Amino acid sequence: TLQWETLGKQFVEYEQLAPFLIPEEQQRRLLDFLPLFLKAWEQSAGVIVFPNIQLLASEVSKLLTKEIKRTLSGKPAEEARLALEQLLQQKGEAEDGHLLLKSVYLLSQTDLRTVWNIIGSGLPAALMQCLYLFFTFPLKKTSDGETSEDDTQTQEMLVKIMLNMYREEEGVEELLAADKLQSLIIATASLWDQCSHSWKVPTGRVLRTISKAQTKNSIVYLQAVDCIKIAIQNLFKVADTLPACDVCEAVSIVLCFVKDSYPISPALLTEFENNDGYQLLLKILLRCEGLQQKDGDPYLDEILDMLTCLTTCGKTELKVSGNIVHPQLPHFNFEWTRSSGMTVKNLQAFQVLQSIFQKSNDQYLCERILAAISTIWAWDTVNFFLLEWTLQPINQFIDIIHFKPHPVQVQFFKLVESIVLDLSYVPHEILKKVQCLIKENIVPFCTLTALQCLLTMTKKDLLLSDIFRDSGLLGLLLALLRKQAKILRKSAGTHLPGLEEGTEKELNAVMLKMVAALTVRSVRNTVILKDYGMVPYIKIFLDDECYRSATLSILEQLSVINYEEYMSIIIGALCSSTQGELHLKLDLLKSLLRILESPKSHSAFRTCSGFNGLLSLLSDMEGALQDPPSGLWTSIGQTCILELVFYTLQGIAAALHLDPVNSSFFQRNGFFEKMAEDLGSLGCFWTQGQYQISLSLEKTRTFAEFLDAAFCSSDPFPMWLKNCIWILNFLDHMVKGTLHLESYFKERKPEMGEASRDDQEGPQDQEEHPVAFKRPGNKLPTSAFRLWGNPEKWETGDYTIVHPGAVCVMVRLLPKLYKDGHSQLSQEIQCAVADHIQSLVKSEKSRQVMCGAGLLSTIITCCEDAFRNESHPLHLPLNRVFEKLASQAIEPNVLR
Repeated sequence: TLQWETLGKQFVEYEQLAPFLIPEEQQRRLLDFLPLFLKAWEQSAGVIVFPNIQLLASEVSKLLTKEIKRTLSGKPAEEARLALEQLLQQKGEAEDGHLLLKSVYLLSQTDLRTVWNIIGSGLPAALMQCLYLFFTFPLKKTSDGETSEDDTQTQEMLVKIMLNMYREEEGVEELLAADKLQSLIIATASLWDQCSHSWKVPTGRVLRTISKAQTKNSIVYLQAVDCIKIAIQNLFKVADTLPACDVCEAVSIVLCFVKDSYPISPALLTEFENNDGYQLLLKILLRCEGLQQKDGDPYLDEILDMLTCLTTCGKTELKVSGNIVHPQLPHFNFEWTRSSGMTVKNLQAFQVLQSIFQKSNDQYLCERILAAISTIWAWDTVNFFLLEWTLQPINQFIDIIHFKPHPVQVQFFKLVESIVLDLSYVPHEILKKVQCLIKENIVPFCTLTALQCLLTMTKKDLLLSDIFRDSGLLGLLLALLRKQAKILRKSAGTHLPGLEEGTEKELNAVMLKMVAALTVRSVRNTVILKDYGMVPYIKIFLDDECYRSATLSILEQLSVINYEEYMSIIIGALCSSTQGELHLKLDLLKSLLRILESPKSHSAFRTCSGFNGLLSLLSDMEGALQDPPSGLWTSIGQTCILELVFYTLQGIAAALHLDPVNSSFFQRNGFFEKMAEDLGSLGCFWTQGQYQISLSLEKTRTFAEFLDAAFCSSDPFPMWLKNCIWILNFLDHMVKGTLHLESYFKERKPEMGEASRDDQEGPQDQEEHPVAFKRPGNKLPTSAFRLWGNPEKWETGDYTIVHPGAVCVMVRLLPKLYKDGHSQLSQEIQCAVADHIQSLVKSEKSRQVMCGAGLLSTIITCCEDAFRNESHPLHLPLNRVFEKLASQAIEPNVLR
């Protein structure tokens, strides 16, 4: 602070003496003061505490301006440039010119009032003359053959001073007294290949700054000297000879002045248009093909951005009478609003963008044009209609889109999608042309992308399903799918090169998805599919996993009009599938479960032998859960096998749910006994006759504790026991009527390009177990109570037995809960299950239900040894069950 106070006093003394000093002495005193000022600035970390800073800035700037003019006076251009360099650069000890330059540089970064004082010194015009010389006259090679370089520090200071001055309108106004502004603009347009390379970027920065601060006077000045006209003429001359990146850099400067001046006056834009400015831009931009594939060019992006902005620059609003074709989406509301002020008024500028897309196949250029169109639509919704009802860009682009690179095709159809998704408008004419493109199928990838676009639209509103039906798209797709299905049927078991690979296969998949989308919630479209005789052909696509999801969706829509036909197809496919087609069965079962949610489907399921079909799946899995596995099951993980068991039982439970006819049918035909037999043969239950029993148990655990120990603790449990517990868990939920609501397994959706799950399933770790069974929020159950409910309910009998036959299945499996080498564990789990069964018959209502289901007969038949042998661990719990059931006296023959 003391140092600044001392400097302040010295400058006051200078002010007081200055009027009485000759100019040379005044100048010398100021130059002597500046080193002290700079030293103070450096020592105070750039903080200036100087009360007379505006006056100092004015004095220093005037002196620098005077020195520049003196240096340039009477010298030829090249000699003047060299002299300027010597004046401003630091050579050994600080020269006066460099000292002044550095001082002005620091002062120009303080505050706006100080900058105004610098501007008022005449420095803006002087530095513009310097910039013109530095840019237009490159340094000649020195005697040693090398080109000397400008002092980088000097260049940075000069440029920074100019940027600080020229961003103010007052700074631009000061330039108008000289003619160097228009000379520099014209020089950039004509001498770009001959100018000083090191001054190209700085000159561009300075001119862009001036462009943003244009005033009405500066525009009048540039127009009066035909600046834009001459620049365009010069650019036309070099447009074919200069490298594309150099031309872009030069033209971007001219275009900046045109665009930035428009909010003040349209004069420069008019001059640009009247001198074929748009033709120049088109010519230059078409030369930029491949430019972005190298190092990129920011000036190309700048030109395209400015050109996009120019589309909204016009004197009058466009007036077009549009014809809204109906039907339209219910929430579509066409209003001609102009509140944004960003509506298209300049079709000439847009035509340049449109022509580039039509004439160029360069990926980057095309992507930028599409992005520009998207931006214009975002500015104001009405812009889509203004353009499409005049120049029809999207409509015309459809004719040539198949020539474009794949990423451009994807981006284009995303843009078409947005018309429906974002604007909520159905462009009927555009959709007709897209449909023709699909029908012609010139380039399969383009066809695929177009169809994906229509698929996304279809999901927007049911109206699109009607539109695409009436336009003939549904019929076209059905015909194409019929053809592909025939090819698939002929090639069954063989491989035809190119038939089902890559884009063609994906196209088939999207066609199926499209038909599925068109039939969802549309009975009329589903009837058309059936009337076309397509059901037998649609079935063919079930075998390939990448087609299966859409195929099942179509068949599920078919069930709406004919449950029997759907059930016949699904049950037939389940029964005809091979043991190895595990995932086909899973997908079919999941589809079946979705349809069985409707009670109306239960009768069709029964009449189409649905129960027999699902039980046959269990029969086909004989030995599948052996430990260790053998045969075909070696290559299939036990998680997948247990998943199939779960979904099979879930399907049966869903068909029985709240359906007394199906429940009676299932009980009357002995299907519970068949289920018990099939589950018992899976390989995890004992099937080898008699086994040794132990007279006493070292420890006893409840069923809930057993389940918790098996899956939620670190205690090792054998694989066979874990599988048995899970199957008993499934049966327990069936008893309570909740199995069809459970979800243990993670969904997996196959993607295009992946191998079929049935083909790629490989050997898995035999210790693997379905710990990935899914519960909401849980990958692994942390407590048995989450799977089995609260054990307190078992003690009180607080539940409802919905399917008593499932309890009989549990009783039949009870003596099969055994494994050699695990006799103690086997008897312990048997007792736990028996106690659980006992808890199921505590209430009078439950005992009546169980007696009616024949539980007494089942106990005597399946557990006779344990029932008669008082020393058997199961004797006591089974005897309690027997006594409770006998009290109901519903089975007198059994009691006798």
